[in-house]
Amino acid sequence: MTSFAIVATSRVIKLVANITKVLSYPFHWVLPNQRFTLPAHAEPLLKGGTPSRIPRIIWQTNFTDRVTLPVYLNYLFNRLMAPRFAYRFMITEARHAFIAEHYPEVLPHYERLQIGAAQADLWRLLVLHRCGGVYLDIDAHQIWPLSRVLGETREELYITTRRGELSNYFIASAPGNPHLKALIEQVVANIQAGTLNNVFHITGPGVFNALLPRDEVPTVSYRHAVNQGSFTNEHFQYIDKAEGKWNRQQRHTQVIRPETAPEVPPANERQP
Repeated sequence: MTSFAIVATSRVIKLVANITKVLSYPFHWVLPNQRFTLPAHAEPLLKGGTPSRIPRIIWQTNFTDRVTLPVYLNYLFNRLMAPRFAYRFMITEARHAFIAEHYPEVLPHYERLQIGAAQADLWRLLVLHRCGGVYLDIDAHQIWPLSRVLGETREELYITTRRGELSNYFIASAPGNPHLKALIEQVVANIQAGTLNNVFHITGPGVFNALLPRDEVPTVSYRHAVNQGSFTNEHFQYIDKAEGKWNRQQRHTQVIRPETAPEVPPANERQP
């Protein structure tokens, strides 16, 4: 019965969300420069609640905090679906500052990533490993109350796609998760190797599917937890970013910046 209720609720949410998305086209045609600001910090809408092992924090990131109406409506909907969760948001510069402070050993590898989506992939692992909480992509939205999806005793939760594969647009974890540590180490190893040029396999879901023991980690189908793209789409997400989405950007931009070879001093300046 619960599964049926979740699927039915999901369809209603998708219908309403798509209506708001369609209405956003004339809105931004009339007001092409109108943007809404996502807060860096927001406290829970409701106090109290049952303690859980996964901290009640939603983490998101984007190249800018000034977003279109559909993206902002997506944010508001997530807040309503998780009223006892705090909200934390970081733009590109804030991600860099966080890693510099808490993971200085990872920072040189992070700085070699030349595509924002790849940077965001690594950052989400680091911020959850350090602080715990729930990461959601900027276009992801809940279809069932987040506290019910997570429960009180779980220490991690991953999402599966229509094909049954793991994805990374939703990750929930307690701090210090050894699986996240292993994922971080693998992403760093991929950057060091520099043999791949696809975000999906260097930092994204490909790493999850190759590394995580599927029989051991708890998962939930996207049909029962979180969907993507109902409120927004690529047009509204990247309207202020000429490079577009990562899969377009990586066609002409190398994902990993080659390591700079150390300068060799002229022969007459070398030590004997």
